[in-house]
Amino acid sequence: MIHIDFESLRTIGLTQSVASQLATIEQAPEGTRLVRVTEVHRDWAVIHDGVAESRARSLNKLVQSLQAGDAALAVGDWVLAEPHAHGEQWLSERLAPVTHIARRASDGRRQSLASNVDTALLVMGLDNDFNLRRLERYLALAESSGVEPVVVLTKADIGLDVDERMRQLTERLPRRVQAFALNALDDEPARILAPWLAPGQTLILLGTSGAGKSTLTNALSSSHQETGGVRRGDNRGRHTTTARSLHQCPSGACIIDTPGLRSWQPDADEEALAASFDDIGELARHCQFRDCAHEEEPGCAVRGAVDPDRLLNYRKLLRDARRSQQTPLDRIAARNKWKVVIKAHNAKTRQRD
Repeated sequence: MIHIDFESLRTIGLTQSVASQLATIEQAPEGTRLVRVTEVHRDWAVIHDGVAESRARSLNKLVQSLQAGDAALAVGDWVLAEPHAHGEQWLSERLAPVTHIARRASDGRRQSLASNVDTALLVMGLDNDFNLRRLERYLALAESSGVEPVVVLTKADIGLDVDERMRQLTERLPRRVQAFALNALDDEPARILAPWLAPGQTLILLGTSGAGKSTLTNALSSSHQETGGVRRGDNRGRHTTTARSLHQCPSGACIIDTPGLRSWQPDADEEALAASFDDIGELARHCQFRDCAHEEEPGCAVRGAVDPDRLLNYRKLLRDARRSQQTPLDRIAARNKWKVVIKAHNAKTRQRD
């Protein structure tokens, strides 16, 4: 029998789509509870039952099922917790996530970030953290996971060329993506972001270290996470957040704070990536050649209509997406192909000399 306190669980994001999955579970030991993962560590996790947090470990059958599905346990997951001797709790089953955000590391490995997220707040500072290429990467990460992106530019009170940077952002990003500049140290965040902070909603903050994610989390959830500034000289952020964690908001929403992301790429295929650059896809339909690469081909409808830097970033992300879909044999074949091309080029160069 599974114990479900709907009223309490709604305060940590329980939705009808998640609760409906419980009907498919045939048997569960007495005392089994539905809980949400708020932190994930190497050998244990922190879970919340809507009233209080506690620690739990995963049973072997859950570990094996997660490994088979190539998706590790993540903050925001809904799981079943079984009671055991000495007051211990063991996680036995994960409910299928409605949404799941993951990234690809530089070596191609998939890393889970969060599950059951409704909105991704893409946080970027209006100081030297401002980087439109990186923001487009975050946008691709969110949209490829089926999560609504909202751009939040922090440090509006001390930012550089705020109006000009907002203009650049408006011109470069798709019109469907909303963007706000705010000061996370006053009461602006809760007021401006109220439409996404309704009861039962779950948000995740994505951005670099020093962008103001923890400060924004504190402002929206009334938590007291440690915050830090940026280093003098290069304005790089300090890692004050070392692990992903879920926080409750007075409004009834939940926020997942994350450490700054460094070397990574979106866990997206070509089709999902194209959705984040749909303006390029729409223009490409009018190119003279169907397989136009938008480089030197005549009759290209994309070049000149799209910001050159945005187009360059799209090509790079597209190469990354194709590489992540390659099998080990595909990578070996690609390396061998380039070896032949380079060898032929060097041979021609020697002949000229």
